[in-house]
Amino acid sequence: MKINIKNIPPVILHILCWFIVILIILSTFYNKFNYFPQDGFFYYRLFLNIAIFYLNYSVLVPMLLLNKKTGIYALVSLAFIAFFIFVYQNVLPTIPIMSGFDNQHGLMNLENGRNVIKLKKLFLLGFIQGIIIFLLFAISLSIKLAIELQKNEKIKNLIKTQKINAELSFLKTQLNPHFLFNTLNSIYSLANKKSDDTTEAIITLSELMRYMIYETNKEFVSLQNEIDYIKNFISLQNLRLKDSSGVRFNVRGKLDYNIEPLLLISFIENAFKYGTDYTGKTNITIEIKVEDDILNLNVSNYISLKEKNNLDSGVGIENIKNRLNILYPNSHTLNIEGSDKLFKVELLLKLKK
Repeated sequence: MKINIKNIPPVILHILCWFIVILIILSTFYNKFNYFPQDGFFYYRLFLNIAIFYLNYSVLVPMLLLNKKTGIYALVSLAFIAFFIFVYQNVLPTIPIMSGFDNQHGLMNLENGRNVIKLKKLFLLGFIQGIIIFLLFAISLSIKLAIELQKNEKIKNLIKTQKINAELSFLKTQLNPHFLFNTLNSIYSLANKKSDDTTEAIITLSELMRYMIYETNKEFVSLQNEIDYIKNFISLQNLRLKDSSGVRFNVRGKLDYNIEPLLLISFIENAFKYGTDYTGKTNITIEIKVEDDILNLNVSNYISLKEKNNLDSGVGIENIKNRLNILYPNSHTLNIEGSDKLFKVELLLKLKK
């Protein structure tokens, strides 16, 4: 079973990190002197260093620096560094030891059970202590800022995701009434002619609406289901045509991929809307080819002179352009070409398993 570090409470992570640091310090000491430190002076310094780290990490940085009080933070930090140097030099050396170091190590002498630091090393030790305290402030500052940066990045990504989801929801609600309006017009045309195909058209519409209501609220649907939806749509459109022999629909390739719902229908709906001339003759070709993980959609249709200027406008095409830009910003290519008599759409789309 894999352990996700993100699920571990921060307190546990901090304890583990300090445990490792202390273990490294003790191991280094032992490797150099062949025994572990046994005086309270060593451990008081060690735990004071941890306290200094969390003073900056949990108090000074959140209260001052993250609230944009940079100047005050710098002054307060310098004051604390000076204070802790003073504590190291004048308070901790007077703490009684439990077992002193040997004189041969050159670190300290024993006198009446107290630590006496050699005077000639006083300045050097003060400088080293200042560097250590400064590094503790710098490390705690860096870690805190990195965590805050990561947290802010997560918040930005969450806001961005929510914004994208809101835009997609709006685009879907915009698309569905648009599609329904056009389809009801087609059924009305059949009913007005008292066509026997009206009943079949209503049943087909119910299948389309079932798909739109129960499937399109998902993030992904199977490509096979989306193709079936397109087939039902084409069947419904063919019912209202005088002659559907000019409608050619072909699907090739494996369909075991996923796709965002209602992503292709606008191009096909657009073809039926403008692909019939004034005599009722229809010339529409729809080809869907899947090769590896690339979907290639080609749609071409006849352009009537009446609708030529309005072909590349309206809710449907603009809707799908916006959705493609949101969902596939770097993994789709869309080409739309219009000549005097023919309108062509080619979409290349990288699919997901």
